[in-house]
Amino acid sequence: MSTPRDILHRYNIHPNRKWGQCFLMDIGTINKIFQAGKILSGDVVIEIGAGIGVLTRQLALAAQRVIAVEIDPHLVKILHDQFDGCPNVEIISGDILKFDFSSISDYYKTKVKVMGNIPYNISSPVIFHLLDFRTSISGFTLMLQKEVVQRLVSDPDNKNYGVPSVLLQMYAKVDRLFNVQAGSFFPVPKVESSVIQSVFRERPLVDLEDETFFSRLVKASFAQRRKMLINNLKNAGLLKEFSDDDLKSALDAVDIDGKRRGETLSVEEFGNLSNILKYRLTKLR
Repeated sequence: MSTPRDILHRYNIHPNRKWGQCFLMDIGTINKIFQAGKILSGDVVIEIGAGIGVLTRQLALAAQRVIAVEIDPHLVKILHDQFDGCPNVEIISGDILKFDFSSISDYYKTKVKVMGNIPYNISSPVIFHLLDFRTSISGFTLMLQKEVVQRLVSDPDNKNYGVPSVLLQMYAKVDRLFNVQAGSFFPVPKVESSVIQSVFRERPLVDLEDETFFSRLVKASFAQRRKMLINNLKNAGLLKEFSDDDLKSALDAVDIDGKRRGETLSVEEFGNLSNILKYRLTKLR
């Protein structure tokens, strides 16, 4: 099997700053990522940022179908050249943030698995995009910036705990698998990476009355991290029909002290608070 360095030399590839490209050169790490994905023969896998196709090759040997998405037109041509004789590999040129995962899931009549090495500049947008298509995705194994992974897996009462932590953990089981040193890449990035694995739940951790309202509530609760929860909620405009007493009563009903900061609430507490606020807001209207 060709090494990443072989492929770079053969095609005279130079990393493109525009796309935030850093190619993973360490074969051992590539193997660990592949093995972590636990790809089965019936799986349909969507690879984000297929790059020079090293992980793609391993996925193609294991999965029923691999849809390799790459935004760089030059790399797309190289992927076509490499996988021209692989009937189970489809190369798609495009932006993953505009990719419709549901169309693939519907076509193959199965939930898809997602794998890839995500450029640092789009790490958070990619996670939120996957959340939007969670009913079409069974789970994902991704390499992201280490700091982003720390936020996604963080527990309450931690400086890394925030909106991404709550939203992802409401809908998925999340694990940080291992870290990847910066020296494993070419060019060497200024930050370290981590591999995260997530399995989407069949149902949210808390059955939500209104998922959109829940999302807005979480974002409002972290609007100003140093402020008390009750003040953030008052200032958000989300509950403009509520009097101060209405809001305090709702917080009391789910045993949450409004003087706490948003970062101290568990995912379950956010879910319960969202439900009681939505219920009482509906009654007021």
